[in-house]
Amino acid sequence: MDQEILTGLGILIVEDEALLRKQLTAQLERLGADVTAAANLSAARQFANDSSFDFALVDVNLPDGQGTKLLQDNLFPPHTGVIIMTADGAISGAVEAMRLGALDYLVKPFDALELPLVIARARRAKQTSRAAEHRRDADAGFFFGSALAGLQAQLEKILAADRRMHGPLPPVLIEGETGTGKTTIARWLHQQGPRSAEQLIEVNCSALPETLAESELFGHERGAFTDARTGRMGLFEAASSGTLFLDELPSLSLPLQAKVLTAIEDRTIRRVGGNKTILTDTRIIAATNLNLKEAVDQGKFREDLFHRLDLYRIKLSPLRERGEDILQLAELLMRRLCRRHRLRLKKITPTGRARLLSYRWSGNVRELAHEMERAIVFEDSDELGFEGLQTPINIHQPMLETAWFKPDFRFPPEGFALESAIGLLIQHALRQTDNNVSAAARLLGVSRDYLRYRLAGKKDS
Repeated sequence: MDQEILTGLGILIVEDEALLRKQLTAQLERLGADVTAAANLSAARQFANDSSFDFALVDVNLPDGQGTKLLQDNLFPPHTGVIIMTADGAISGAVEAMRLGALDYLVKPFDALELPLVIARARRAKQTSRAAEHRRDADAGFFFGSALAGLQAQLEKILAADRRMHGPLPPVLIEGETGTGKTTIARWLHQQGPRSAEQLIEVNCSALPETLAESELFGHERGAFTDARTGRMGLFEAASSGTLFLDELPSLSLPLQAKVLTAIEDRTIRRVGGNKTILTDTRIIAATNLNLKEAVDQGKFREDLFHRLDLYRIKLSPLRERGEDILQLAELLMRRLCRRHRLRLKKITPTGRARLLSYRWSGNVRELAHEMERAIVFEDSDELGFEGLQTPINIHQPMLETAWFKPDFRFPPEGFALESAIGLLIQHALRQTDNNVSAAARLLGVSRDYLRYRLAGKKDS
């Protein structure tokens, strides 16, 4: 049993046998626990009212009643794990205690060395319960394709390094635009890695209210704030021995970023309102759609946290830069979505394929998935053309055969003013769209930022 499992934990022992009570107290304190001992129900009630405990070891038979009475009366809050101790031949009391919510039991006489193992098992049950609140559908299938072959090789090297290591694993930083698949990559790393049998907890930091973020991540003790009627395990603690995925990490305030840094560097946390240091072994995967170096320069992200995270950095390229992989991904999504909707597999027409390749996909893979699902649901034909996508040119014909271009045009001997021609095309698109820059950009097949850049350049000149 690793001593780190017990370091900083508050444990209440309720046992009337003085010698056993002394032995258990000595064993747990030697392993770093903060122990309080009670000889009867009355003392246990007093201690439980005055303090908050991570675990309680309760004997069934006590001088002033049955230990199960403490469970019947809901003396212990949900975050306190109860382990029952019972004499050989009195298992019925332990069974009743388990029915009332105890996590485990010990049959006396037992070796005090067994105790840390039982507490570790009970702690795992608590972590599982806390993690269930943040469980997601963890479909870790990720389509790499040829465009992301380099990324896949990088991830395989991270996994190989993880398997060679014993103990804590270094953090991973995933950067990429919204919708590129950062969450899916985090799930893939966890499920392919050495901690796949442990918890993966996903947290969207941008969705955490500022007033509750610290409590959610690090936990709190009873009375730490107005509504803290009971103590609560934080997500860093719940993910110990597993993985904690912090999506949109820069959304956290700078003071909270400092606490995250401490948790990563020292592998310790302290609950809100608590004075005990709790050791954790949590693998951190952080994700952001920002350029963290720029965020550091702007004072929006802590430089020391950035350098601590910037070891295994993964950069996800946007969908528009993945070339013909878009078509393979579309086919993969098609099969999944048709199965989900219980529809016959549809076919993408050549025109539809051209539209998929021409579109900008500002929302990346998420936008593509939504477009595929819309087409599957609303297009009646078995062939999908994606008529709703705005594409830059008439995709039914090669560019030189479009109506606006005259094939017999010849460049003049003195040359051609390309910049002026681009300006004329931009002005024509703006007139056609009543000066709607976004609509004009779609007609021209360029980004809105590019069009604004060109227009700003013309004003400056």
